[in-house]
Amino acid sequence: MSTTKEGFSWRKGILTVIMLGVSVLFLLPFIWMLVTSFKVEKDVFVYPIQWIPRQWNAIQNYKDVWVGDYPFWKYYLNSVKVGLTTTVISSIVSALAAYGFSKIQFKGSNYLFLIVLATYMVPSQAILIPQFILYRQIGLFDSLWGLILLGSFSVLGTFMLRQFFMGVHHEFIESAKMDGANHFRIFWSIGLPLVKPAVATYAILRFIWTWNDYQGPLIFLRSDHLFTIPLAMQKFTSLSGEFYSLIMAAAVSAILPLLIVFIIGQKSVIEGIALGGVKG
Repeated sequence: MSTTKEGFSWRKGILTVIMLGVSVLFLLPFIWMLVTSFKVEKDVFVYPIQWIPRQWNAIQNYKDVWVGDYPFWKYYLNSVKVGLTTTVISSIVSALAAYGFSKIQFKGSNYLFLIVLATYMVPSQAILIPQFILYRQIGLFDSLWGLILLGSFSVLGTFMLRQFFMGVHHEFIESAKMDGANHFRIFWSIGLPLVKPAVATYAILRFIWTWNDYQGPLIFLRSDHLFTIPLAMQKFTSLSGEFYSLIMAAAVSAILPLLIVFIIGQKSVIEGIALGGVKG
């Protein structure tokens, strides 16, 4: 028995070392980007690579990015507004639709869900022109609310959350109905708390997708002051193409909110995956 335990410990230790090495390998580009954002420009491409800068210029680099000629703080506010608002609306709408398709039975409900699901197979590029024309006609072109509307309705979110709502026992719903609760009260007080990890997981994914979205802002925004981070990064790169330390500082600034969101929400993501595994 001790030999087996000892052998298992050795295998576990070797596997841990291998995974640690692979993790470091994957982190190297990010570490280089972070270190480069701290350097003066002349030390960026010094060989061998200086993992610890000989001359630090972090404060000036990030100052030039955030409050320089092309201030990032304006575009951060745009991305935060679009990302948070889209995430909240999309999570609520997807959860409501998922509850309706899973717990409210009516004639043709399954066929209606299949029709909704079939729309996911239509590439977003195929409907860009109709969306563009519609946005021009209703006055949402070149506005942040237009971007928010684009991401507020998600077939994938509805499908994902429906699978979790189907795992909620029907007896809970019937008991609440007998106590006089309507469907909205049942959804808010019973259904939503039971699938909260799944909703949190989708909310994190929705925020990441919205924050990184390049196509939507590129097509539906024209005013420079409305640009989000992806468009701001593209323009900043074209204006500062010779200064890689500034570009890396801008890149670090752009991905920092995603890291913060994932670190804060990783527990919910793990719970959502575990809930899906138990349900399956």
